Amino acid sequence: MKILHFSDTHLGFNDLDIINNENINQREADFYDAFSQVVEQIKIIKPDFIIHTGDLFHRSSPSNRAITFALEKFLEIDSLDIPCILIAGNHSTPRTNLSSPILRIFENFKNIYVSYNQEYKKIEFDDVIFHTLPHLNDDTKALTQIELCEANISESKKNIMMMHCSVGAWYLMQEFGEWVYPSNKEYIFSKMDYVALGHWHGFGSVGKYENVYYSGSIERTSLNDKRNSKGFIVATIKESLTIEYKEINIRAIRQKEIDCEDYETSVQNLDISDCLNAIVEVKLKNLTPLGSIDISNKQIKDLFPNSMSVSVKREFKKSDTTQNLQNLEAISLEEGFLEHIKEDSKELEYERLKPKIQELFSKYEELSYDTN
Repeated sequence: MKILHFSDTHLGFNDLDIINNENINQREADFYDAFSQVVEQIKIIKPDFIIHTGDLFHRSSPSNRAITFALEKFLEIDSLDIPCILIAGNHSTPRTNLSSPILRIFENFKNIYVSYNQEYKKIEFDDVIFHTLPHLNDDTKALTQIELCEANISESKKNIMMMHCSVGAWYLMQEFGEWVYPSNKEYIFSKMDYVALGHWHGFGSVGKYENVYYSGSIERTSLNDKRNSKGFIVATIKESLTIEYKEINIRAIRQKEIDCEDYETSVQNLDISDCLNAIVEVKLKNLTPLGSIDISNKQIKDLFPNSMSVSVKREFKKSDTTQNLQNLEAISLEEGFLEHIKEDSKELEYERLKPKIQELFSKYEELSYDTN
């Protein structure tokens, strides 16, 4: 038995305010591209079952474009005559009863099975049972649903558990309404042939369990996620479980440093060969206040002409003067900064810099990190 497991596709996610030639947010388009790659791999691999463990959409009320894209792709999947099971994640679960669960749009598909009502649902086939536990907001109700799951385990069939949750605090995403699976119920995992998880955006097994896996997301929803490896799992169940992780192509994120103590040399030695169409984060380290003024963000971004996005973070060199400036209480930040520049530069240089500093402070408030 071969199962293709993917998760956290977050269709409709957008970021960075970059519009492509089709007038779509480029990051939103990246997520559609990643999903399309998985669908093409499904056609090639031809698994016995397809499972998606939550957060199909980024929002519980997705845009028309995201819904249209999902319907088109699941029509392709449905035509393959391969059973596909979807469960709701925290992003797909309405926070009030006023909204209809978005996964209902798939209920009339022939080969698509959905689980979204914050309750256990058994989806049974000839030789396997899928024990689905979608996102649950109520911990007390969750215990009851887990007990229902355990009661429906069959010794004569394969048992696959599907959940969207954190198994332990390590896998928390710091999001609203996360469900943490109770540790005193983890013994159930040993009764399952495979436990397929969603919510955590990295691939990997969980703790001591050799049959419990997060497939991870197919794209990153935060620039704090530095993983350049995204994809899905192919789980083969025979006498034992075999896990194969399949990577897809995603937009790379690259981190570069420029040492401002020797700015010119550092720029000359900068390797941008891996930055084509990438999201680039540049750290300017060992900056001084004087040096920072003369290095504009545009100047840095121009070093990466073929990158999709470049953000600049400024890291200032610690000094006694900097510490003294931090201790100033009686004057404004602008006044303190000007005083610092005056102490640290010659009179002509100070007069040259003063209007530039005043202009900067008139436009921005304590800005040292530009993410545009």
